[in-house]
Amino acid sequence: MNPTTSIPPSPASPVEADFVRSALPPRKSDGHKGDFGKVLIIGGSVGYTGAPYLTARAAVCSGCGLVYLGVPESIWAVEAVKCVSAMPFPLSGSEGGALSWKALPVIFERLAGCDVLALGPGLSRDEGAAALAREVLRRTEKPVVLDADGINALEGHIDILDQRRGRVTILTPHEGEFARIGGDLTPGRVQAAVKFAAAHQCFLVLKGHRTVTASPEGAALVNTTGNSGLAKGGSGDVLTGLTASLLAQGAAPIHAAAGAVWLHGRAADLAAERLTPYCLTPEDVIAYLPEVIKGYWRMDNEGIRQGRIRFHQSGPSGR
Repeated sequence: MNPTTSIPPSPASPVEADFVRSALPPRKSDGHKGDFGKVLIIGGSVGYTGAPYLTARAAVCSGCGLVYLGVPESIWAVEAVKCVSAMPFPLSGSEGGALSWKALPVIFERLAGCDVLALGPGLSRDEGAAALAREVLRRTEKPVVLDADGINALEGHIDILDQRRGRVTILTPHEGEFARIGGDLTPGRVQAAVKFAAAHQCFLVLKGHRTVTASPEGAALVNTTGNSGLAKGGSGDVLTGLTASLLAQGAAPIHAAAGAVWLHGRAADLAAERLTPYCLTPEDVIAYLPEVIKGYWRMDNEGIRQGRIRFHQSGPSGR
């Protein structure tokens, strides 16, 4: 059966607070850092040092136990100063300051000990880095959250995504990136996302006003949080870190993707109430995540701590 024709048009379901509870797995009261997921982030380049940092910080501040950050050696010192709770390490880079093919062995060595890969933040449009991203996508069996120039690397190479059928892949494009990899917005955002996710058997987060999350099976979820303050560089990097973190902690892919979008938007809404959408920054979204998450988390020993709305986890506040 052709997945692009087997899904009848249907209205998408809104993502509300009840859904988000299932995106936050309970915290083991006797757990250690190895119990709460390990995320590897690969990206960064000269001129794009903020993106991988924001992704790493968002992952740490949403409960992930261990966060590793692989960047070109030319920017490693910058990331090492920025990242206090995540663990940056240098990778072979090109003369232009992007990742090079020589980084592949170290990437796979590190990835072997991690649960989820976040690929693309700050990667750049360098063709060598793009080729590296495609090779990692092709070879790894690990779940991947693909963002930014990791998505752009698929332009003209969508077959690489199709080779990942049966493996978890979450793409988080804005409309420009979506079009670049063959997405067609003609039928509207919801049906466009549903058709793409079904055709390529991936989870698609089509960012924008009322972000749409679509599953390979044809489910579509429309987000209900967020404001214009998120329309700034770096917001998507935060979302990538949050999504990878939830996935590594054990959330189902659809819950990790759509739940992260809701939490991301709700944190932005709380921040905007105090700071206004004009002054809101991606760092502020991370800073307000604890205010959102604390209402939905629980430990497995409910006698110790139970969320106000019964269910779910905490991430470290970081502040």
